[in-house]
Amino acid sequence: MSLVPYDDRDGEIWYDGKFVPWREAKVHVLTHGLHYASCVFEGERAYGGKVFKSKEHSERLHKSAEILGFKIPYSPQQLVDAKAELIRRMGFTDCYVRPLAWRGSEMMGVAAQQNTIHCAIAMWQWPSYFSPELLEKGIRLKWARYQRPAPNTAPTASKAAGLYMICTISKHEAEAEGYQDAMMLDYRGQLAEATGANVFLVQNGEVHTPTPDCFLNGITRQTVMDLARRRQLKLVERAIMPDELAKTDEVFLVGTAAEVTPVGQVGDYMFKVGPVTRQLREDYLKEVRAHQNSAAA
Repeated sequence: MSLVPYDDRDGEIWYDGKFVPWREAKVHVLTHGLHYASCVFEGERAYGGKVFKSKEHSERLHKSAEILGFKIPYSPQQLVDAKAELIRRMGFTDCYVRPLAWRGSEMMGVAAQQNTIHCAIAMWQWPSYFSPELLEKGIRLKWARYQRPAPNTAPTASKAAGLYMICTISKHEAEAEGYQDAMMLDYRGQLAEATGANVFLVQNGEVHTPTPDCFLNGITRQTVMDLARRRQLKLVERAIMPDELAKTDEVFLVGTAAEVTPVGQVGDYMFKVGPVTRQLREDYLKEVRAHQNSAAA
């Protein structure tokens, strides 16, 4: 399969307050964000030309930067406006949106208080994360080698680039063995999340999800929980041990890229794509389109 490199595409990227040609949106090799992971980002989707929960994502980007000790020089509303204008310039309807902010190259070392804070937004067309065939039977997850760290050992409330290193390693290992993703435990051995999506379990018609005390309380996660409440499904946030998968009827992942993705296997545990997963996936896809219509009104 021939891949189109992300640094060699047509279009524009919003970069430090200006719209620049895609191929000119570059950083120096001695950028602090590259060497020391002082970088935060968001993953968003636009439907019908409108970014779903753009304000919430922009506010979370600011919060992530604050946790890492720097301030983004553009307000959340300026980021919301920049995303809307970039969609118009790119001529997109449905697309993936990637805002990020990072420390620049003035100082090279662990300490970098004087470095310029840069901010950029890129977007590209990206269809469903998984094929229709996989969504119908559920994706396969391997157990990840690494665990989500404790909140007193890493800034786990930030969507920080450095926290995804173990996700890349785990997903690569899973794909090498024929799986689509990996299931991560936390530092206590409890279920945490997949490499880029939150996890939900269905047990006896009830929806259970791990308490997000050492990983992100995803915006998509919060949306799906609201949808479950609207369906009057019993919703439980709690600590979940891996062996509970033996008494679980359905498993699904949620995230901006994954949307609502059924899971057919986690390690040796097998699942059917059941009615709760199907209903919440349908509800979510309707919700993002309803947001598009209300935003256009």
